[in-house]
Amino acid sequence: MSSSAKQAPAKVVDFEEVIDVIAKAVCEGDIVNFRLLFSPFSPARESSTESFDMPKYAYLLPDEEMMGGPRFAASRALVKRPETVSALRRELEANRPPQLPWELVLELADNAVREEKYSSAAQAYELLRVRARIQREFFVQADAALDAGNVPTAVRGYIIATSLAYDYAAFPEPLPITLDFQTRAFVLHSEYPARPEDCIGLREPKELLQTALAYLLLDAEAAVRLDSRSEEVRLAFLKELALQRDSACETFVARLREACVAADELLKRLQELQSTPALPGEVDAHMDLSKEEDDPRRIPAALLGYFIEEGEWWQYLKELVYKHPAAALLVARQSVGDLEIIVPRYAPDSPVVRALGV
Repeated sequence: MSSSAKQAPAKVVDFEEVIDVIAKAVCEGDIVNFRLLFSPFSPARESSTESFDMPKYAYLLPDEEMMGGPRFAASRALVKRPETVSALRRELEANRPPQLPWELVLELADNAVREEKYSSAAQAYELLRVRARIQREFFVQADAALDAGNVPTAVRGYIIATSLAYDYAAFPEPLPITLDFQTRAFVLHSEYPARPEDCIGLREPKELLQTALAYLLLDAEAAVRLDSRSEEVRLAFLKELALQRDSACETFVARLREACVAADELLKRLQELQSTPALPGEVDAHMDLSKEEDDPRRIPAALLGYFIEEGEWWQYLKELVYKHPAAALLVARQSVGDLEIIVPRYAPDSPVVRALGV
């Protein structure tokens, strides 16, 4: 190399900026961004060619509004403690897997719970090996709230506790349990109902209540914790649970009623066709799907609020429960000629159905 060749200037990291970025991740309860800041290519490392000045890292930086808030100030104060700064410098200079400061990880986890970022909270608590203990504590506090008659607080406690569950069978490494109402709805409707009483919404109240609690809590064992409660308390719990799972439940109830009207109209149309002289099996041939009154697909479209082009029953169910989880408890599969659709199917006088807001 020529002696005249110039060496590239050493990278200088503004540690005050590093403090701000770490404080933002802690404040937001974002375990992904927090861990990224300690990765080998982190812009917080002097050994990395990456920089916070790069546009792709702009999302890591706090804006002025956040920096003026009390929660960010509290997180920044925690990050800026002398012992924490020393630990951060040591970890960012080391060429090994980082040992994350437990105080920051715990604060991040608690903030994640407040922000309802339960997957992030579960990962952070798991890093500290306290996730199971924290989960149990939320159950204990939720049961105490239920004892005191505070149903909303109890439901929130159960939702947090069940959301902190972990799947140790996940590949390639254990992962937090996620909100998988779509998968669970498919399990509920995996078999075509051979009899009316096989439909979920037409089951006996006791069985339907247990099914509804286990489904909406995403945890059958959590639902069993409520078995000792009176039916009145469990119904009140279910009502609040449905509301907390779906803030737009009133919109779904309106669509459900619209779908019931469409189903009644289709039934009358089929009865008319059956009264028309025809050879066996030719009733469906009289139906004209280009006419709205003959098209069974308008029923699931009414439930969802829009048509899915060439949509199958499971596609409607998948999108429906993504928006309105409790909908899976109030519909059933129904064959109409060569089509299979989902239709409203529930007992209006059931106390469980009424608890679901219908």
